[in-house]
Amino acid sequence: MTTALADSSHPTRPAIAWIGLGIMGSPMSENLIKAGYDVTGFTLEQDKLDRLTKAGGAAAGSIAEAVKDADIVITMVPASPQVEAISYGPDGILENARSGALLIDMSSITPQTSVDLAKAARAKGIRVLDAPVSGGEAGAIEAVLSIMVGGEQADFDEAKPVLEALGKTIVLCGPHGSGQTVKAANQLIVAVNIQACAEAVVFLEKSGVDLTAALDVLNGGLAGSTVLTRKKDNFLQRDFKPGFRIDLHHKDMGIVTDAARNVGAALPVGAVVAQLVASLRAQGDGGLDHSALLRAVERLSGAQV
Repeated sequence: MTTALADSSHPTRPAIAWIGLGIMGSPMSENLIKAGYDVTGFTLEQDKLDRLTKAGGAAAGSIAEAVKDADIVITMVPASPQVEAISYGPDGILENARSGALLIDMSSITPQTSVDLAKAARAKGIRVLDAPVSGGEAGAIEAVLSIMVGGEQADFDEAKPVLEALGKTIVLCGPHGSGQTVKAANQLIVAVNIQACAEAVVFLEKSGVDLTAALDVLNGGLAGSTVLTRKKDNFLQRDFKPGFRIDLHHKDMGIVTDAARNVGAALPVGAVVAQLVASLRAQGDGGLDHSALLRAVERLSGAQV
């Protein structure tokens, strides 16, 4: 009886498989370990697996090994092709996860990829949520990500305790694909915001203003934003070590412009910023943080960078 009471008051946490241990995936998986979850991970880089085991997780030798006993499978990879590569085929998640498992894809991909994945998984008895995130590397480390979810209410309710170990704002936005649609809108807003901040920085510097003071006062008023708070030091120090790479934001701007075209929404400013992101990538800055949009504005303003 004592054992039963103990079991009911401390229910068993779901076993979690984590696929993709990059800039975001590594700290996120570690936050689940800190929250008391058993996490088995797989990624292609051995040093990332070593980091996971050092944090208290278990390393798997393949996707199949990672997911075979998992109650919940979480994926965090760069784009739609990678999601499809890890999900489909004989060595993929759908063929190797158990029936009844819940697959939470936290990658940022096209809404249609998420819809197709949910449909294919349903045939295998696997439930799916698309749950992309916003907040960058800092948000992942601090477990304060914004998580936008698409899928069924019951699956969202089951996943929420796990997601609460990863983020602060967790919202079910609608059916499958809705999380990705909201993430696309998020990336549109972030890119335009960074571009506006970058233009302001160049304008202020060329005007001879104390940039630190100017950004402080701007961030205290209506021009303030989470983007400016997070990226202010990047601008001031010209530190473009990637928290979120230009390459990935280029991918995301492609998603939002394509999705907007499909639904008949005009994105005139977004289209211009998408081209500026693309040009920065073409100039060899794709591996830099998206705050490096400042470099594009500096080039346009005559600076040699």
